[in-house]
Amino acid sequence: MVIGVLQLDLRLHGPQSLKQKRGVIQKLLTRCRNRFPASCAEVGHQDLWQRSLLGFAVVNASEQIIAPILTRIEDEVLASGEVDLINAETEFIHY
Repeated sequence: MVIGVLQLDLRLHGPQSLKQKRGVIQKLLTRCRNRFPASCAEVGHQDLWQRSLLGFAVVNASEQIIAPILTRIEDEVLASGEVDLINAETEFIHY
């Protein structure tokens, strides 16, 4: 079993409040949940209205299957046009 973990540290363009930020983040997370076999959540920077740390996890038997999924998730988030990528970290945990 392999667990692929992706963390995206993002800067948000539009939000002027935490309420607006939550709307942007929820839209991104919902889109990713619907399009990819991944679990996802905001895992950091909850109190900052122009930053967000998103976490994604995919479980499969092969790292070769997980890696392209995580790449497509990153591309999907960036294609929204509402965020800039500060940092991306990918980790594979083998059991």
